[in-house]
Amino acid sequence: MKSSTGSTGPFEPIVGPYAWTAPEMAKRTDWIHDFAPAEIAEIEAAIAAVKQRRLSILDTRQADFPVPTLAPALARIRNDLVDGCGISLMRGLPVGRWSREDIAIAYWGLGAHLGDAVSQNPQGHMLGHVKDIGGDFHSLTARTGYQSHARLPFHTDVGADLVGLLCLHPSKSGGESSVTSASAVHNAMLARRPDLLRALAAPIHRDRRGETIEGKGPTYEAPVFCHHAGHMTVTFVRRFIESAPRHPGVPPVTPALVEAMDLLEALAESDALRLDMDFRAGDIQWINNLTTFHSRTDFEDWPEPPRRRHLLRLWLNLPNGWPLPPSYYERFGSSADDGRPRGMHMPGVALSAPLDVG
Repeated sequence: MKSSTGSTGPFEPIVGPYAWTAPEMAKRTDWIHDFAPAEIAEIEAAIAAVKQRRLSILDTRQADFPVPTLAPALARIRNDLVDGCGISLMRGLPVGRWSREDIAIAYWGLGAHLGDAVSQNPQGHMLGHVKDIGGDFHSLTARTGYQSHARLPFHTDVGADLVGLLCLHPSKSGGESSVTSASAVHNAMLARRPDLLRALAAPIHRDRRGETIEGKGPTYEAPVFCHHAGHMTVTFVRRFIESAPRHPGVPPVTPALVEAMDLLEALAESDALRLDMDFRAGDIQWINNLTTFHSRTDFEDWPEPPRRRHLLRLWLNLPNGWPLPPSYYERFGSSADDGRPRGMHMPGVALSAPLDVG
C-alpha cells in the first residue's frame, strides 16, 4: 500500500492513515459529518428535482442530484475513504419525516457522489436491505447472514470498493456496529506471528455459495491480505473459506489456516483495534471495503414490523480506484463500462432498487 510516508511491500509494516487504532479514532471527529440544516434543505430540493423529472432510482446519476453546499464535504469524504482512514459516518438524515422513496432517492444520490452502485445479490438488487427476514446465517447454499439477526463476525463484503449502510430503524437491543483497520490487523499479525500472516497472504479457496457467475466454477481462490501494485487490499469471510472443501477438488482447511483466522478475528475484535459505532436512525456509515473489516453483534428486534431493525445498503465501485488484483475479477468478472468488478450481477437478471424486501 502506498502512502504519503512511503510505500510498503509484502511482510513489512503498513504505514499511513488507514493503519489506525481504536483509541486514536475515538479521539478524532474528522471522520464524522453532522448534516447541517442547509445541507438537509439542499438534499430535499434534490429529491424533489429527481421526482419532478420522474427519474427512476437506477437512472439517477450524480449530475441529477446536485448538492453544491454539501459537495465539498462529499469530496473530502471520498478522499478519506479511498486514501485516508477508510471510514466515515454521516449523521442526522431526517428519516422519520421522509417517505421511504425519498430516503432511497437521497441515499442513492449521495452515494452517486462517491462511486457507482453495483448489484449486491443474485436478485440484482442495487439498493440492498439488511434486515432479519429469516435468513440462515449457517446456510451453505446462500449468502444470507445480512438477512438474519445473527452476530456477523469481522469480515469484508464480497463485492465493491465502498460499502454504505443507512440506518432506517435500530433494533430493540444489540446490533452494534464495529469497524477495524485491516492494516492494523496486518501489522499486529506481522509483529506476533509472521508465519500466520504468510498463510493469509497465500491464495485460499473460497465458496461462492451458489452465486456463480457465467463461465466460473463453484469456488475461486484469493488471499486474505493481497499486495498488488503498491497497495494492500483485504477480503475475508471466514465461513466461505471453511465451507469451500465441500466442493470436489478443494483440499481441507489446514490447521495453520484455522490458527491464522483465529488470530485475525481476535485482533480485529480486540479493544486496541476495534472501533464501536453508535449507529442511530438517519446515520450513514461508509467504509472502504478493501481496507476495513466490519462486524455487528446479534440483536433482538421489536415485535412491531414497522419498528424492526432495517438498514439500506449500497455497494459502490470506484471507476478511478486502486488497481485490483486478478482475484477480484475472478470473483465477479469486469464491467464493460469501466473495467471494474461487476458486483453480484448474475446472467439474465434485471437490476432493480427495491424499497423493501421480505
